[in-house]
Amino acid sequence: MQKRPVALITGANGEIGRSLIEALHRDGRYRIVTLDLSPLPEKWRPLCFETYAGNILDRYLLDQLAAHHEIEAVFHLAALLSTRGERDPELAHQINVEGTLHLLRMAQSLTLRLDRPVKFIFPSSIAAYGIPTLAQKKEFGRIREDQGLEPITMYGVNKLYAEHLGRYFMRHYRMLSANSEKSVRLDFRSVRFPGLISAETVPSGGTSDYGPEMLHAAAQNKPYACFVAPEAQIPFMAMPDAIKALMGLLDAPREKLTLPAYNVGAFSLTAAEFVTRVKKAFPNAQITFAIDQARARIVDSWPADVDDSAARRDWKWSADYGIDRAFDEYLVPAIRARYRD
Repeated sequence: MQKRPVALITGANGEIGRSLIEALHRDGRYRIVTLDLSPLPEKWRPLCFETYAGNILDRYLLDQLAAHHEIEAVFHLAALLSTRGERDPELAHQINVEGTLHLLRMAQSLTLRLDRPVKFIFPSSIAAYGIPTLAQKKEFGRIREDQGLEPITMYGVNKLYAEHLGRYFMRHYRMLSANSEKSVRLDFRSVRFPGLISAETVPSGGTSDYGPEMLHAAAQNKPYACFVAPEAQIPFMAMPDAIKALMGLLDAPREKLTLPAYNVGAFSLTAAEFVTRVKKAFPNAQITFAIDQARARIVDSWPADVDDSAARRDWKWSADYGIDRAFDEYLVPAIRARYRD
C-alpha cells in the first residue's frame, strides 16, 4: 500500500495552525508533520504523523525534514506579526523573510527530487497594503491585489516581499541556468487574509485584534479601551473561513490560477460597528476609545475592504460566515461559553 504524502505545517501552534491540523486530519489525504518553536500540545499530537520543535531559520533541521518525509504540500504559517515586528524589525525580517526563503529553497529541492511541483501555501495579509491617507482609503473602497502596495510596517513589507519571492521561485528561479526552461519549479499559492477572528483562542495583541479583544473583555465583564478610532475600518474573517480558503487554494487546479497572491474577503466593519455587535450580545459591555496613534495609523493604512473577485473567479472562493453568522453562530456562543461560571 502506497504511503500517503506529507503536508508540512510551520507555525503549527498558532490559531490558524491548530485549526488547519484538524481540517487536514478530517480531509485524510495527507500525513501531517508540524514544526513550531514550541512543542505541539498533547491535544493535537494524535492527529499528526510527526511533530518537531525547532526554528525555521535552522537550515539543517529543514534539510532533515525534507530527507525524512515525502512532503508534497507546505503550509508556511510561521511569522512574527505586525505589532511585535515593529518592536523588533530585524527579528521580523529574519523570521518572515529569511525563514520563508529557507522554506522555499527546501520546497524547490523537494520538487526536483520528486520531479513534480510541491505546493507551497503561504498566508499573506492585508498588511501588504499601505494607503497613505484616509481620503485615498475611501477612494479605493474594495481594493484589488495590484493597488496600494506600499506597506508601512515591517510585517507588511515582509509579507509583500515573500509573495514576490514565491512568484520568483515558481516562475523564474535560476533563470540563467542551462536547463532553466526544462526544470520543474514549485507551485506557490498565497492568500492575503483580513483580520482573523477565532472563537477558540484568546487574542494575542495583534494590530487587528481590537475587535476580538472587545468580545473577550465584554464576556468577562471587563472594561475595554479600543486603540483605534470609532470610524477605523478593515475587513475581518472568521477562522473557519480562513481554513476553508487555505484548503480551497490547495485544491485549486494550477491552470486556473492567474495570480500568485489572492485577496479573500468575508465582511468589513468599523470599530463603532464592532462595538454595536458586541453590545447586542453583551448589553453591559463597557467599551471606550483611547486611540493609540501609532497602532491606529497602521490600521488606517490597511484597506477598508478587499476585492476578492479574482479568487471567486479562479477557484470559486466564497465565505461561509457573513457578519450575522460570524457573530451569532460562531463567535458569541463560543466566547460566552469560555467565560461562563
